[in-house]
Formats: sequence, structure tokens, C-alpha cells
Amino acid sequence: MARKSRGEHEPVVARLEVSGKRFEVLVNPELAFDYKQGKKVNLEEMLVGDFVYTDLRRGLRASPELLRRVFGTDDAVRVAAEIVRRGELQLTSEQRRRLLEAKKRQVISYIARNAIDPKTKLPIPPQRIEAAMEQARVGVDLYKSVEEQVPRIVRAISRIIPIKIAKALVRVKVPAAFSARVAGVLQKLGEVKNMEWRSDGSLVAELEIPAGLQQEVIDKLNKLTKGNVEVRLAGVV
Repeated sequence: MARKSRGEHEPVVARLEVSGKRFEVLVNPELAFDYKQGKKVNLEEMLVGDFVYTDLRRGLRASPELLRRVFGTDDAVRVAAEIVRRGELQLTSEQRRRLLEAKKRQVISYIARNAIDPKTKLPIPPQRIEAAMEQARVGVDLYKSVEEQVPRIVRAISRIIPIKIAKALVRVKVPAAFSARVAGVLQKLGEVKNMEWRSDGSLVAELEIPAGLQQEVIDKLNKLTKGNVEVRLAGVV
């Protein structure tokens, strides 16, 4: 029984040539794209149907013997994973546009979380980053990771707006009534550089965070302590 593609995404062909032999499978485009990027996905959901083909258009299936000889297995799901990982995806223009837009949002979000205006030391709103990207006419690469292409994009938009990828060092002071609660979550908010318990039970800590997350961290600490917290910027690196 054929597996259905997740959601309403029209399946696409993934193709790989090995030693002059062509192998094709139908896959969910978004799951296949995620898998190709190194993300964990449900491989059975990624594969649409139950067969590996030598020519999908003509309906010619690869024999189990051929699959075992080339891939070491005749399991269609495992073979499909290898085809997607090493081969090419035949995306439609609409699928490519949608995936590019999603990658663009990921890039903008990453920059907003990690960058500041070096003049004001303040985070830069995502809308301003997007506008600068459009003005600089810099695009995203569908097949490169976010981290890999951010330096190139930041260099391009730095000609439009002042921007710097940086870490912020914040100093946090919490009264005794909330110190244990805050101490338990500091590692989740950033890298704890120093933590000191005072004789009165209060807590003083230095936390290194992505520079663009200053307000988000302040908001979380305020929520944890019902506003009973002192947070100040100790430096930017």
C-alpha cells in the first residue's frame, strides 16, 4: 500500500546515478529537503510509495538484486534515504519558492537573535534586517545551512545598516525568594560565566547570551521573579 505524502505537498522525484545506473523515488519535498539538510525526519513518511525505480516515468522498478548490489539493502526506505542524501531533488518552482522563503525567515531570525547595532548596543528588529537584505539585493542559498551563509549576508547588509554579530554579557541580581528558581534556569538562557551566592541567600550571576536576545532574557527573568530582578548589560563581545 502506497504511503501518502505528509500534508498537501505534491511529491517530487529524488534521483541518484551510481556507476551508470539511475535510481529514482517519489518523496515528500519538505521532508526530503529537511533530511538533505541533516535534520531528523520520519523516513517512512518521506518516501511516497513503496518502490525504487530505474525509470519512474516508465514505471520501471529496480530489482531487489540490483538494490542489494548497489546499496547493500533492498529496503526501499533505506535506499530512498541514501538517494535523497546523495542525489538531487526535482523541485517545482513553487516548492522551491516556498522553501526559499522558509530559509529566508530562518536566516532573518538567526541574525535578529545574534546581532546588534554596534553604535547603540541594541538588538535589530527582523523587519529592519529584511529591508536591508532587500536593499542590498542579497539572497539566501537554499542548500547551505543558516550558520554557513549568515556571515556573507551580514557583510552585505552592513553596507546598509550598522550591524555586528555579538555576544552580550549581562549581570543578574536576584533576591533570596527567587534565587533558587532562577539558578535552575540560567543555563537554559545562556552560558553562565560566574555565579555567586550571597550570605543573605540572594544570587548574583554573569550570563553570556546572543546579543539580540537581551530583551527576551530580561522578560523571562522578570516573569520568573515577578519583576524582582536586576539585569544590566556588563559588556558586548
